[in-house]
Amino acid sequence: MGSLDGRVAIITGAGRGIGREHALLFAREGASVVVNDLGGANDGSGADAGPAQQVVDEIVAAGGKAVANTDNIATWDGAEGLVKQAVSEFGRLDVLVNNAGILRDAFIAGMDESQWDAVIAVHLKGHAATLHHAAAYWKDQSKAGETVNASVINTASASGTFMPNAGQGNYGAAKAGIAALTLVAADELDRYGVRVNAIAPIARTRLTLATPGMGALFAAEVPEGEFDAFAPSNISPLVAYLAAADCKLTGKVYAVQGGAITELAGWHGVNTIESEGPWTTADLAERL
Repeated sequence: MGSLDGRVAIITGAGRGIGREHALLFAREGASVVVNDLGGANDGSGADAGPAQQVVDEIVAAGGKAVANTDNIATWDGAEGLVKQAVSEFGRLDVLVNNAGILRDAFIAGMDESQWDAVIAVHLKGHAATLHHAAAYWKDQSKAGETVNASVINTASASGTFMPNAGQGNYGAAKAGIAALTLVAADELDRYGVRVNAIAPIARTRLTLATPGMGALFAAEVPEGEFDAFAPSNISPLVAYLAAADCKLTGKVYAVQGGAITELAGWHGVNTIESEGPWTTADLAERL
């Protein structure tokens, strides 16, 4: 018996890296998996059905259940097609793991519009689009009197939460938005039986290896037999737990890397000044 027996899960960006590890673990734990991956390059350009199909083939060869999907989740129609495929193939949808992402790093002064738009589209809109269509499906189920026990796991980042990274204004903004979206969705969807959480993972992937100033750290070789703290497989057990039917957690954001998991908290007050009347700039200059 696996912890995800009978669950049907969509995992976006599951052809490589962290998403691939999610898909393989979910299948081993008994879930039926829709492996979504457009198959593009790091910057989102191009498309290739191969990565998604290769993961499906690996799952099926091991006795699991999976189908490939190459819809573009950065579009409303693509996200809708993905959700519909899960339901048509496996009869239901229980879990949505939003993981797909790209990088188009640039310093703000030199960033062009396409670099901003592409990253926001894949990360933030890609999360919102799949979440919208999955939420609509679960809402309809709940309204029809069915018992819903669903889970969404979004993918934020250290870059958008606790470790801002120069050159990633687009990526950090998208990831911060995903963390906020997670909290709003958790509040909205609880009434329909849907839990929503997020992770901020740090692991060795195509994207982290391509991140300026970080690639060398992630590429460092680990002696055989020693624990590899940057292996993407370290991330997936937390995601599988958050996806399980008996998990009760919702509205949480967890940083996860190697053997460490940290619950994150958002913006909070650290110092307050007050006035009994209107502020003046002189008051603020003195007191801030």
